[in-house]
Amino acid sequence: MIADEIPHQMPRLSRRALLRSAAMGGGMIAVPGWAQAVADLGLPGKPPTRPMTTAFPGKGPMILQRVRPPLLETPIEVFDKDVITPNDRFYVRWHWGSIPESVDVDSFRLTIGGHVERPVAFTLDQLIREFEPIDYVAVNQCSGNSRGLFQPNVSGAEWAHGAMGNARWRGVRLRDLLDRAGIKAGAVDVRFGGLDDAMTPEAPKFLKSLALDHARDGEVMVAYQMNGEQLPLLNGFPLRLVVPGWYSTYWIKMLNQIEVLDRKDDNFWMAKAYRVPSTPFGHIAPGTKEYPSEPISRMVPRSLVTNLREGQRVKPGSLTVAGIAMGGDCGVARVDVSTDGGTSWQAATLGKDEGPYSFRRFEARITAPASGTLAVSTRCTNTKGLAQPLEMNWNPGGYMRAGVETVHLIAGDA
Repeated sequence: MIADEIPHQMPRLSRRALLRSAAMGGGMIAVPGWAQAVADLGLPGKPPTRPMTTAFPGKGPMILQRVRPPLLETPIEVFDKDVITPNDRFYVRWHWGSIPESVDVDSFRLTIGGHVERPVAFTLDQLIREFEPIDYVAVNQCSGNSRGLFQPNVSGAEWAHGAMGNARWRGVRLRDLLDRAGIKAGAVDVRFGGLDDAMTPEAPKFLKSLALDHARDGEVMVAYQMNGEQLPLLNGFPLRLVVPGWYSTYWIKMLNQIEVLDRKDDNFWMAKAYRVPSTPFGHIAPGTKEYPSEPISRMVPRSLVTNLREGQRVKPGSLTVAGIAMGGDCGVARVDVSTDGGTSWQAATLGKDEGPYSFRRFEARITAPASGTLAVSTRCTNTKGLAQPLEMNWNPGGYMRAGVETVHLIAGDA
């Protein structure tokens, strides 16, 4: 969609503002004194708390999952304030610790090569000046979001629900850039890489690919703006790939190289890593040894209560349940709420629709009993008719968490 086709355009920054260099100013690695508080993530079967930090440049209070490479989680209360996640509270996830701590836009180039008629190299100014901008709101979600809640436990970064965010992105169509280079007949995949690098020579550089038709669908974006501002360095300045509806493993940060391939990409990060069982919601029974797999791709529907916390005490009587939902690779059609373990459901009221790839607010009124426990479950159904499964899915990678989430409350006067 082009900029004038959406009702809420992002503010236009001046080229001067967008073209300034970015630097970490003190280094990307947290310094002594980074832990100001702790967050209780309620992770089952493991230490539930993580430190909070404000020591990373450009970031407000974040949950620190790892220092190097930086893994910063968004506290869930941020999602209760607005459907758009602020840049300074937007989660951070890198694969390798070798990340540039500054980028000089004067020397920066985005190159397109490989199976093309004419290799090209674009400056940031060219992208802003020579190509039509597009805008949309889209959720960026780590493939392993909520991994720390998987049972049985799985290895990997132990995120709670905060390895995701929703932003207004502005940039240029990837299709337009590829057309400028000219795609040769026989092209199959388009591969993307960024300025980050592997820590050792034998380790594989982080590279991801899309099928050519997907890369040219007019929605995949090379973004230079996030929520009306230049991209934060920790979130990929000066450019990042935006693949709406797909998990963020494809959203390459600090994007600087695009290669058109005349074959399917068989690099490590496509052939070996980020693969899920070839089953609905990537689910298999724990302990399964042999199963077909495929690269993770489209996101699935999810919904989360954001105004109530696990174990919170609530007063008897009318109670508001509010939260966020996403349809995955399409819009949110409905959200339902249950307080009886899924035996019955009531429809929640949906908030403003910011587009098919955005979070959407929901709200419902329920009745808390005079005393005892109250389990509140929410279930999203997307516009393709796909609903969250009632039972939680599982796979050994801790990917694609999809099942209905439940918040347990304590009813009664204190």
